[in-house]
Formats: sequence, C-alpha cells, structure tokens
Amino acid sequence: MAIVISSSRKGKSRSLDALENPFVGPMRPPANETSAQRSERARALQDAQARSRKIDDDLQETKRFLERRKKALKILLLGQAESGKSTVLKNFQLAYAPATVQRERVAWKRIVQLNLILSVKAILGCLQADWNAGSGPTDSEADKRLRALSMRLKPLIAVIRDSKVLCDEQRGLSVPAGGAWKQLFTTTRDRFSTDSELFNRMNLERNDPGGLLHASKEDIMLLWTDDVVQRTLARHSMRLEESSGFFLDDTPRIADIDYLPTDDDIVRARVRTVGVEEHHIIAENGKDKGAEFFITDVGGSRSSRASWVPYFDDVNAILFLAPLSFNQMLEEDPTTNRLEDSLSIWRDLCGSKLLAHCTLILLLNKKDILARALASGVEVKKYVTSYNEENTVPNVTKYFRDRFKHYHRKLSPTGASRPFIVYETSAIDTRTMKSLVVTVHDSIIRKNLANSDII
Repeated sequence: MAIVISSSRKGKSRSLDALENPFVGPMRPPANETSAQRSERARALQDAQARSRKIDDDLQETKRFLERRKKALKILLLGQAESGKSTVLKNFQLAYAPATVQRERVAWKRIVQLNLILSVKAILGCLQADWNAGSGPTDSEADKRLRALSMRLKPLIAVIRDSKVLCDEQRGLSVPAGGAWKQLFTTTRDRFSTDSELFNRMNLERNDPGGLLHASKEDIMLLWTDDVVQRTLARHSMRLEESSGFFLDDTPRIADIDYLPTDDDIVRARVRTVGVEEHHIIAENGKDKGAEFFITDVGGSRSSRASWVPYFDDVNAILFLAPLSFNQMLEEDPTTNRLEDSLSIWRDLCGSKLLAHCTLILLLNKKDILARALASGVEVKKYVTSYNEENTVPNVTKYFRDRFKHYHRKLSPTGASRPFIVYETSAIDTRTMKSLVVTVHDSIIRKNLANSDII
C-alpha cells in the first residue's frame, strides 16, 4: 500500500513512491553518457569510496590511539630554560627506546657538528670584538697567527649561515617542535623517490659540515688551545666548557670523516625546541616491554610559563628540574638568580590545587657544574646570603634540598601525605641517568597503582 502525504497548501496528495530519492538522483548516469564518461564516472566513484574508507580507517586509528593514550603514563617536564629538560628526555629515550635513538643517530651527528662550529664562532667573535676595539693581542706574532686562523676558519662559520633552519644567531641552534628536522637529516644517500628529493639531498650535502670540519680540524685545535685565546675568553667572562653543547675538547674525534655520535654525545648535544613537543615512547625491551608513555616538554622561559597550565590536566607526574646554578642569572632577566627562580616556580607548583594529586618529582640537576664552581673557589654565601655552611658539594646540595622540601610540605594542598621525591643528578651522565629514569618511571607506576587502590 502506498503511503500518502497530505499537502494542506495545495489541497492534494502525492505518493511517497513518486518522490525522487535525494541520494539516487546525483548518482543517476546522464541520459546521453558515452562509454568514456561512464568509465570516468566509475573511477570517480571508486576514488570517493577509497577516500571514505581512508577517513573511516583514520578515525578508527585515532580512536585506538586515544584509548592507548588514556591508559599510558603521562609525564610533564617542567623547569626554567636551560635546566636540562631535553637532556632528561633523551635519557628516557636511551633507556626505553634505544633502537629509535639508533635510527636518529645520523641526525644527531649534524647537531653535534654544528654545536662545535658555534663554539668556534663564539671564540672568533671575541677576538673580532677586541680587534674592532683596538685591544687585540699586543704580541704582533700572536696577532698575526690568530688573524690567519680566523681567515682560514671563515668557510666553516659560513655553514651556520647556510643552516638558517637550525641556527638562531642569538640563542644557538633551534628547531621547530615536531621532529621533522630528524627526518631531513636521516635521509640516506641511496634512497631517492623523486628527482626533487635528489635535488634537495644534493643541496643538503653541499652544506654538510663534515668535510669542512675534517679539513679544519688542526686549525680548530690550534685556536682552542692557544694561550692568548684562553686569556681573551677569560676577559670576556666566556666559559664555553660550562655551556651545553660544548665539544671543543673532542674536536679530533668529531672532526673525523667517519664520525658517528655516541650516546654521551647525543645527550650533551644542544638544540632548542621551539614550541611544545609531546614524545610518545614505547618500551622496546625489559620488563616494561610494550609499555607506553607520553612525555611533554614545554618551554621554560618566563614568557612561556603562562602556557603550562593546560598541560596540568590528566598528567600522572611532573618532573621538575632545578639546576644547582647558585651563581648564575636568568638569561631573560640578569637580575634574577637561577636557583631562586626555580624555588619560585616550585612554590607555585606545590601550592597548585590542580596538581594536588599529581606526583611531583624534583631533580636537582647539574651537580657536575656545582662541583666545578665550588672547586674553582666560588663562595655560595656571596650569592645566597642565608647560606652559612662549609663550601662543599654535600652541604650545598643539602641546603637547597631542605629549602625545596620546606615549601613542598608547607604549600602542598594534601599536606604531609604527599611524599617528597628528590634526586640529585647530572643529566649528561648517561650511565647514572639510565638507572635513575628507570627508578623514576617505576616510582610513578607504584604511586598510580596506590592511588587506584590496586596496591
């Protein structure tokens, strides 16, 4: 029986069977369709179906990924700029995903090479500043020698200008978040899918610093070991050996034509990531094989700290890095002591109600730099007036450890029930850090299980 729909305005009825199906009309072939047009329409239909299946598959994959992410361990790395967050992240990758790091080793080779070249550029910059001011070496032979070295090393410095995608003249190497730079630098010479890719690779090889570094190896070593250069750097208060990405002492090895970075080189390499970057790590071996966790690395400069709050949601633990740099000031504010700034951030984290049930883990980092500073005779009291103990590493670390602990207990919304978890670290010590990151990971797992009443 036909279904009748009434039309009150026109006062007549029409059968639903007579109505045109809106889904059939557009698919109906034209009355005078040729065989070629029919084939083209069939291909278009197949393409549309393929795109539809692809969309469905992508949606399902996204759903599975979000389900896995919900169950995975989520860690947020926090700390001021240059606190060592990226270094800790690389130690996590070495501990849990060594095969992934191995695939990226060639990309890190380029970063290490550029770190070395930037150090050479910094030295030549100091020499040039003195020459411009008319206060260069008084010894004419030394002056002549250094000017000749500077001229011979200019082609090497030009590599930095040709690598603008990676180099920020003011703040060193920088790359956008996302890891695309690793894919670019790990393209192998024997894999070219298109002529365009071959052309891009040829351009990349043309600016490859490996050959120039090898040719400049002796000159770099002469420059770095020169007594006049060392006195010039001291006069400019430039302590390159205390900065991240320092490889001048390793010039013979890094400038070798067959150089490939070690794990220590990768950890020590310095490249600044611009923007927030989330790293998905899947444990490749050991008792945690197959376990997934996400580590988010956010910017630490003062201007970027306001953007931290959205990342507090759904995070299992925060690793807060506080460098033991009691005698250093913030790069963006030379009047603010770095350790005091870390204490200020720590107070805010401890007192945040959003993080009341989040595990806070404090890493008192760069203990190696602290030891060097104390060994050189730097007095802590000169920078921290409340410090009255002997100038030794154990005393200094205990003093700052106690200060962080005081704020943790005083400001935590849950009071003394929140455990104070702290480790003294040197993030560039890969052997020690490998054990530490496993310990940290296990402690977070135990805390989450306890919160879920499973243990």
